Amino acid sequence: MTNKLALITGASSGIGREFARYLSSIGYNLILVARREDRLLELKKILPTNVEVVTKDLSNRQSAYELYEEFSNRDIDVLINNAGFGDLETFDKADNDKLLHMIELNVVATHILMKKFLEDFVKKNKGYILNVGSSAGLMPGGPYMATYYASKAYVVSLSNAVYRELKNSNSNVMLSVLCPGPVDTEFNEVANCKFSLSGISPQYCAKYAIDQMFKGKVVIVPSIKMKFGIFFSRFLSIKYLVKICGKQQKKKG
Repeated sequence: MTNKLALITGASSGIGREFARYLSSIGYNLILVARREDRLLELKKILPTNVEVVTKDLSNRQSAYELYEEFSNRDIDVLINNAGFGDLETFDKADNDKLLHMIELNVVATHILMKKFLEDFVKKNKGYILNVGSSAGLMPGGPYMATYYASKAYVVSLSNAVYRELKNSNSNVMLSVLCPGPVDTEFNEVANCKFSLSGISPQYCAKYAIDQMFKGKVVIVPSIKMKFGIFFSRFLSIKYLVKICGKQQKKKG
């Protein structure tokens, strides 16, 4: 796989960093994108394959378009839309600029990069796209993290729909969405919260997600606890699910 190339956003820490480590270990050359150049350069030093570092703030939608234009002439095999963040606060008290910043990063940047690279992937009839959603995106709503849950619901819904479009057109392009529960990363610090449930390691999450993506799995849930939770949630009303979710969110404060 030494000629394969993957582009990963949000690659400076957490799951994004582990995506890079795992893909490099199986021979992928990498384009790593994040705001923190120092983190990316540190990561580059320890990876065995060729790595290009790109410093961009993808919450600016123009940066997302620029990123695509910069690498549209490269034969990218894997796109991982990982950049994103959350925030724990009631909707009325949350900083609106921060919420809009979240929407731009979690939704708009993911949408732009997925759309533009998918067009190229469809033309050459190959490629993998992995959008990083969340178990939050599988829920009908999340009190105290309302915007985050809504943003991830968009990612999950979009991914499921486009996956089916690709299947119906007999395309060889594969599209997946990762929906983990708690993962032990810097997400908690940025979101100003602490998970009430124990998290899985980012190493396990990244490896599991990549392996399942290559197998053609559309919705990837790496935690056994979350798989059980999602299964049993089907038997509850939306109103009750949101109520339970709200109680869990309060424990994160």
